[in-house]
Amino acid sequence: MSIIRQEDVIQSVADALQFISYYHPLDFIQAVHRAYEREESQAAKDAMAQILINSRMCAEGKRPICQDTGIVTVFVKVGMNIQWQGDLSLDDMINEGVRRAYTHPDNVLRASILSDPAGARKNTGDNTPAVIHTSIVPGDTLDVQVAAKGGGSENKAKLAMLNPSDDIVEWVLKTVPTMGAGWCPPGMLGIGIGGTAEKAAVLAKESLMDPVDIDELRLRGPKNRVEELRLELMEKVNDLGIGAQGLGGLTTVLDVKIKDYPTHAASLPVAIIPNCAATRHVHFELDGSGPAEFTPPKLSDWPQITWDAGPTARRVNLDTVTREDIAQWQPGETLLLSGTMLTGRDAAHKRLLGLLDSGEGLPEGVNLKDRFIYYVGPVDPVREEVVGPAGPTTATRMDKFTDQLLEQTGLMGMIGKAERGQVAIDSIKKHKAVYLMAVGGAAYLVSKAIRKSRIVAFEDLGMEAIHEFVVEDMPVTVAVDVNGTSVHQTGPAEWFKKIHDAQPVTVK
Repeated sequence: MSIIRQEDVIQSVADALQFISYYHPLDFIQAVHRAYEREESQAAKDAMAQILINSRMCAEGKRPICQDTGIVTVFVKVGMNIQWQGDLSLDDMINEGVRRAYTHPDNVLRASILSDPAGARKNTGDNTPAVIHTSIVPGDTLDVQVAAKGGGSENKAKLAMLNPSDDIVEWVLKTVPTMGAGWCPPGMLGIGIGGTAEKAAVLAKESLMDPVDIDELRLRGPKNRVEELRLELMEKVNDLGIGAQGLGGLTTVLDVKIKDYPTHAASLPVAIIPNCAATRHVHFELDGSGPAEFTPPKLSDWPQITWDAGPTARRVNLDTVTREDIAQWQPGETLLLSGTMLTGRDAAHKRLLGLLDSGEGLPEGVNLKDRFIYYVGPVDPVREEVVGPAGPTTATRMDKFTDQLLEQTGLMGMIGKAERGQVAIDSIKKHKAVYLMAVGGAAYLVSKAIRKSRIVAFEDLGMEAIHEFVVEDMPVTVAVDVNGTSVHQTGPAEWFKKIHDAQPVTVK
C-alpha cells in the first residue's frame, strides 16, 4: 500500500508541464531529423530545419516550443491500494498543478482555455481546467501521462461512424487531405478504432502518448492487424505528398499510432487525432516516495542543423512596401520582413468587423491600410524578452473575415500558418493582396526576429489583444500571391505526382 501526498501530485504535474513546454521527446526529434535528412523538397526541408533549430533553442532557453502551450490532457491510472494524504480531489490536485505550471514566473505559459465556450468565452487566466481521463487499476502506484495539445492540431480531429464493411485505410486516405496543414506536419496520427464514438476519440488521443517506433516495427515486421494497418497507413499517407507544413514533400507523418477496442456488430467507429510539430507529452509514476523527477535530454542529443534564408531571399521593408512591390512576389519565394506589423486573431477580427459594421471605425492605433497583419497570440515575455514565443496560428480560421477586412480597411497582406481556403484565396486575388506563411512549430525562433512589441487595442482579450510588432528579418514564404496561386495547392500536387511517377509499375 502506498500513501500518495497531495503536494507530490500537484508538484509533479506542474513540473511535468514546465518540462514538456521546452523539451521535445527525444524520439520525436530523432524522427524529424531522419525525415529532414531524406527530404528532397527544399521548402519542406527548410521548414523542418526551422523546427529542429527552434527545438534546440527552447531546450537551451527553457522557453515554450510553441506559443500555443496547449490544452492539458491527462491520463491517470489509480492503483486500487493507494491511500491519499490531502483534502483535494484528484481532479483538483491536477488542476492546481496546471495552475502552478502556467503561471510560473520564470517560464510563463500562455493561458488559452476559455470558460463558457458557447457564450462569453472568457479566459480562465491559468489554463485550467485540464481534460482528465481516470481509470482504477490493480496496484499501489499512480501512473500519469501528461500532454499539452495545441488547438491547431486538435481542431483537425476527425470522427466517422463507418459501416462494418467499409475500408478504414480508404477513409483515412480520403480524410487526411481535408485536414489541410493547420496541424503543422510533420507529426503523428493517432487513430482509435472501435468501442463507441467517444471511446474511439479517447483511444486516438491516448495512442499519441506512445513513443515513435515505426522504424523498429518496419524492421521486425507486423504481428497483428493493427500493426499491419500502421505500416500501410504510414506509407500511403506519406505518398499523398502533403509534406512538412503542407508545402509538398516526402514526409507528412513521422508515425501512425493505433489503439482499438471491441465494438458493436453494427458499428465501426474510427477517430483520427493528429499531433503537431510541437509534440509534448511525458509519463511519470508516483509510489509514495516523493514527487516525480524529470531527466532532461542532453543538448548533444539534438542534431546540429543550420539554416538561413539564403542569398535569394527578398528583403522587405514593411513600412515602405507598396502594392506594386507585392505584385512582383512569386509563390514559394522566401522573404525577410523588417518593419512594423499588427497582430490579430479570431476574437480581434470579430471585434474589428463589429466596429466596422456599426460605423464606429477602427480603434485608435489600428490603421490597416497598406499594412500587414500577423495571426498570432504570443506568450507573455519574461526577463529581458520583448515578447515570448510568437509563432503563427492557423490562417483558415480567419478566412470568413478576410474579404470584408480587405475591402473596408485596405489591408495589404496577412501572415499565418498553413493554407487558406478558397474563399480567402478568391478574396486575396480580387483585392490584389498577399498571404505569407511562417513555420508553425518554430515559435521561439520567430520571436527572436521581434525587436519591439506593444498592445495597441483590445487589451481585455489577453493573448488575443492586438499588438504592434517591429520585426527584423522575420522569415516567411509567399503562400498565396496577388494572382491567387497557392503553394499549398501546387506543392502537394507536384510532390504527389513525383512520388507516384517514381513508384515501380506492377505488371499483373
